[in-house]
Amino acid sequence: MTTPSLSSFHLAGKKGLVLGLANEHSIAWGCARQAQAMGAEVVASCLNDKARPFVAPLTEASGIDLQTCNIENAGELEALVAYAKAKLGRLDFVIHSLAWAPLQDLHGRVVDSSSVGFARAMEVSCHSFATLAQLCAPHMTAGGSMITMTYLGADEAVPHYGLMGPVKAALESLVRYMALELGPQGIRVHAVSPGPIPTRAASGIEAFDDLMQSNIEKSPLRRLVTLDEIANLSTFLCTDAASGMTGQTIYVDAGSHAVA
Repeated sequence: MTTPSLSSFHLAGKKGLVLGLANEHSIAWGCARQAQAMGAEVVASCLNDKARPFVAPLTEASGIDLQTCNIENAGELEALVAYAKAKLGRLDFVIHSLAWAPLQDLHGRVVDSSSVGFARAMEVSCHSFATLAQLCAPHMTAGGSMITMTYLGADEAVPHYGLMGPVKAALESLVRYMALELGPQGIRVHAVSPGPIPTRAASGIEAFDDLMQSNIEKSPLRRLVTLDEIANLSTFLCTDAASGMTGQTIYVDAGSHAVA
C-alpha cells in the first residue's frame, strides 16, 4: 500500500500578502502567523499608524513585514501591492480580512440604512477584494490563491447583523465570479466563513455575546471555533494540496451552518 504524500501540505517557498491585522485576536493575524509558520514569506498590513502599536510587536516577533494600508485613501492599496511585489518578487496567495460599516447604519435596520453608509460598507468589505485581485493577479504568475472572509449572515438573516448581511452576500457572489474569471490563470478564489469569535470587528455588532452563545448552543460541536482553526483552513486553501478547489464558501463554524 502506498503511503499518501503530505508534501503539498505546506507553504514553504510561497509568498503572500495578508490584509487586515488589528491585534492578536484578529483573523488576519491568525492567518499571517500560520502562513509564516508553514514556511511562507509574508507581508501584512494594518489600517494606519494608530493601529501599528497593537500589531507591530506580533509581526516583529514572527518576522513578518508589516505595512499600513487604509483602502479608503487613494493610492494606498496600490502602494501596498507594489511594495509586496518588490519585497517578495511575486505573490502566491492573498488573504483579505477587511470588513467595516458605519455604526449608525450597522446598528439600524437595513431598510433605514443610508446610501452613503451602504456604499462605504460595500467598498471596504466587498469591492476592495475585487480591486485587490486586479492589482495582485499580474504578480501571481504561477497561479495561487485569493481568500476573503465572510459570515453565515450572507445566507441567512441573522439578528443584529443587519447591513453586513447583504454586503457579505455580495462578497460571496463576487468570489464565484472572480473564480470564473481568474481560473484560466491558475488563480483559485475562496470565501472562508468562520463562526462568531470575539474580534475587534465583531465588537461593533450589537448583542454579539448573545450571538456567540447561540452559536455554542446550536452547533453540533457545542463550542465556538478558535483563531487557529480559522487560520488552518485559510492557509490550507493557499497550499498546493487545495489545487483542485475554487469558487467556494467554506465554513469553519463548529457545524452551526448545517443546523436549522
